[in-house]
Amino acid sequence: MGALTGFADGVRAFRRGALVLLLLTPLACNKSRMVDGLPVASANDNRVRAGEMRGDTLALSLVVQMARWYPEADPGPHVDAPVFAEEGNAPQIPAPLIRVTTGTIVAATVRNALLDSTLRVVGLSSRPAGEPLDTLIIPPGETRSVTFEVGAHGTYMYAAQAGTVDWDIREREQLAGAFVVDSVGAPADDRVFVMNVWGEPRDSINYDNAVAINGRAWPHTERLFASMGDSIRWRWVNATVRPHPMHLHGFYYQVTARGDMARDTIYSHGTQRTVVTESMKPFSTLSLAFEPDRPGNWLFHCHIGFHVLGTARLGPSDHADHASSDVGRHMAGLVLGLTVNPAPEWREPPRAGTRAVRLLVHEGARRSHALRNLSFMLQQGTTEPSPQTARAPGSLLVLTRDEPTDITVVNRLREPTAVHWHGIELESYSDGVVGFSGDSSRLAPMIAPGDSFTARLSLPRSGTFIYHTHLNDLEQLTSGLYGPIVVLEPGAMHDPERDRVFVAAWDGDEEPPKLVINGDSALPQADLRRGTSYRLRFVNIGPAASIRALLTRGADTVSWRALAKDGFDVPVHSAHAQRAVLVLDVGETADFEFTPDQVGTYSLHFAHAPRLRPVVQKFRVR
Repeated sequence: MGALTGFADGVRAFRRGALVLLLLTPLACNKSRMVDGLPVASANDNRVRAGEMRGDTLALSLVVQMARWYPEADPGPHVDAPVFAEEGNAPQIPAPLIRVTTGTIVAATVRNALLDSTLRVVGLSSRPAGEPLDTLIIPPGETRSVTFEVGAHGTYMYAAQAGTVDWDIREREQLAGAFVVDSVGAPADDRVFVMNVWGEPRDSINYDNAVAINGRAWPHTERLFASMGDSIRWRWVNATVRPHPMHLHGFYYQVTARGDMARDTIYSHGTQRTVVTESMKPFSTLSLAFEPDRPGNWLFHCHIGFHVLGTARLGPSDHADHASSDVGRHMAGLVLGLTVNPAPEWREPPRAGTRAVRLLVHEGARRSHALRNLSFMLQQGTTEPSPQTARAPGSLLVLTRDEPTDITVVNRLREPTAVHWHGIELESYSDGVVGFSGDSSRLAPMIAPGDSFTARLSLPRSGTFIYHTHLNDLEQLTSGLYGPIVVLEPGAMHDPERDRVFVAAWDGDEEPPKLVINGDSALPQADLRRGTSYRLRFVNIGPAASIRALLTRGADTVSWRALAKDGFDVPVHSAHAQRAVLVLDVGETADFEFTPDQVGTYSLHFAHAPRLRPVVQKFRVR
């Protein structure tokens, strides 16, 4: 992307080409310490609002200046970059929180303290806003003022760009913060989280990232605490040029609002989606709510591997980190940890009539672009499956709602692994995050070579889910350690002829990715019957990149009916016939009903991006 006229051009470009308590008190004087002549930027937890209320007007004085940012440990790896601050106070990443009620007038000044860069500021304007967004152009050493009424309630952002940035080479998204407008009288007991990124090439191979939530990268992000039954409400701002599919372990959450820099859409109760993963486009906002009903440690994180693995750290990464039992080493970047404390009356629920399943982790002979051939293999009977039959994806696990199921994972590899039961509502200890899942009395171990671990699943709902490695993710995941889960209603039988599962993944860790569907890039033709309804289940478990699926007959796109997202039935307004087009981000699943009404050949196209070769599933309908 070329130089932006503010951030407005970037927002429009991505639209066209998109492949617990809040303390609202005035900001106290917060002087920053100096290092090498630069003030140190503080991590802004978005609990304190910026500016000073004078009647119905918020007086706000901002400055952009050079500062030193420690996204991880302080002292530690750092970035020297332009940063927002309130005049007289320490610079902050993300930028100071603007939070007011509807009807408020904002009288803001922005001073450009940079010596050699013109500043372009967007987002200091009324909402909803038109396009192009209003932009303040501030030469070095100068100040500009703006006065406006905030407009509609919602979650927004404001941001700046210093000088010209070649977005194809580097990123400079540390100059951004949240702009929240509350309805008069509405509770302000939610939390606000902003994702910022600074990045540039370290050399011809490596890229340095500072990826942060409220100014810090895991394991230095804020640890959150709640109790069972608490009403948790979060506002998220993606202040970056990257998409982020945000995944919650162990629970579903309701998407209560979605927006961008210009406007926010508040969903009524009947139109809210219930998900475990929701993709945030660049420069977008997300409001969510959930009530945890099980104690333990849980993660909320971006599901793009490059944003949460050890390589997401600023500076060089030790390869040994990837297989470490320390969650502060094998994960990094855009990760939050939530500890849910048990209610006083809580007792671990009894388990009766438990089904036992045995799952082997094997390595077979290399058979594709991936350097290795790893597989989860379901044991049938008393004989273990042979590693010679290993292939991706792992075995389809067909389970039953409300049937307690213990899955014993036996590791036959020469290295440790772990399994996350993605989208499943389960006990924390079984969730599969090594060194984190569980509680203060016990934490989930890695599954050492030759050892095993038994995950206890309760399965309170039917749907389409995923299981996948959660250790040394990039290598193990792109080598095949993933698989689909289908949970059926009690008494239902799985019919593979009418119930089709399509798992999208990468064949190896090269970029651009080599897309495979059900472990292959060339799929055999399948037969369907005219007038028969089929359930098509889609899973995207690559380490990055959304997929696009398109079902056609000849040159025409056909129709299907949406059934579920992430294993949860879609709202009534979405469960209707629609064009058979799907964009599925990493960590998402989606189910559709397709009833072919004509004989002939249908084609289901899968692609990561238009420029990459698609994988096509042909259907012959008789």
